[in-house]
Amino acid sequence: MQLRKTLLVGWVSVALLSGCSLFNSEEDVVKMSPLPKVENQFTPTQVWSKSVGDGIGEFYSNLRPAWQDSTIFAADRFGLVKALDADSGKEKWSVNLSEKTGFLSRNISAQLSGGLTVSGDHVYVGSEKAIVYALNTTDGKIAWQTKVAGEALSRPVVSDGLVLVHTGNGMLQGLNESDGTIQWTANLDMPTLSLRGESAPAVAFGAAIVGGDNGRVSAVLMKEGQLIWQQRISQTTGTTEIDRLSDVDTTPVIVDGVIYTLAYNGNLVAMDLRSGQIMWKRDVGSVNDIIVDAGHIYMVDQDDRVMALDTQGGVSVWRQSELLHRNLTAPVLYNGYLVVGDSEGYLHWINTTDGRFVAQQKVDSDGFLSAPIVASDKLVVQAKGGEVYSFTR
Repeated sequence: MQLRKTLLVGWVSVALLSGCSLFNSEEDVVKMSPLPKVENQFTPTQVWSKSVGDGIGEFYSNLRPAWQDSTIFAADRFGLVKALDADSGKEKWSVNLSEKTGFLSRNISAQLSGGLTVSGDHVYVGSEKAIVYALNTTDGKIAWQTKVAGEALSRPVVSDGLVLVHTGNGMLQGLNESDGTIQWTANLDMPTLSLRGESAPAVAFGAAIVGGDNGRVSAVLMKEGQLIWQQRISQTTGTTEIDRLSDVDTTPVIVDGVIYTLAYNGNLVAMDLRSGQIMWKRDVGSVNDIIVDAGHIYMVDQDDRVMALDTQGGVSVWRQSELLHRNLTAPVLYNGYLVVGDSEGYLHWINTTDGRFVAQQKVDSDGFLSAPIVASDKLVVQAKGGEVYSFTR
């Protein structure tokens, strides 16, 4: 049996900061950029904050809130899931998915990791224990739970009556939306060394487009789970194990028949949806999800540069390099501004036209890992310690 080695992105950051034995000299140690000085053009207003358990703590996890109608759904790694009123933060319901044990009447963590996603009457979340839960949006009761092929590290995606789950061992599975039964499993293959995290699929015209740890992007027919095409966008190069990581962990973005996606040590690419052929590529990598809007691609690269590129050929529009190695979240567009969080708990607001800072605020000392979300007219973000914040412009 082949032993799979797994690297955490967060662990990689710690290794870089501490200058461990993976590197040859002190010159390889990466230092976090100091906080840039920003003259705020406005002050975002905090509407409410609400604690949701212990958050993710020091674990690397893709847990982040989801939103539907007037409700924010949020969870912590231990298993606590809450529904909050989007306007006031008032709790509507709370459930705990941790496992009860008779030993000293203690609960065992559910290790939630891959969500949240809300669609119709259900909110979905996956776990490191390879379980996907569907909860009723009205009261939080479990509608169904299913054991999947491996750790559910990415958020479930709901489309065409299926709940799509990309597991940590390289499987894409389609679950029946109504009862959770597994309809099909597609093996996307994976290397012995990879980052901890998986690409959530994007869907279009009956196909699921998903990145893999092998540096490939795959198109899978959702009706049967049949592979349509695969395209490699990252080649393993370099002298260290980290240099050879080729994971495509970002969620592809599909606009007008074009797929935009990128790999950690690979390329940002535009691909034809039907054939998978690469239309253009740019030498830049990341594990953070990207935004495609109004002819521009907004992204945070693996060194925490925030940048905008043109969708026609990947030409650079602007680059913001004052946040290097601050462990930024993926960006979100809110009220015409680009917003990113960092590991020290700051939110940075950036002008989408020229990349200049327009506002900065310290929010939570535990810091951020998951990207903010936009819920109607509010910006919602969850800190690593579990606190959920709501802001307006």
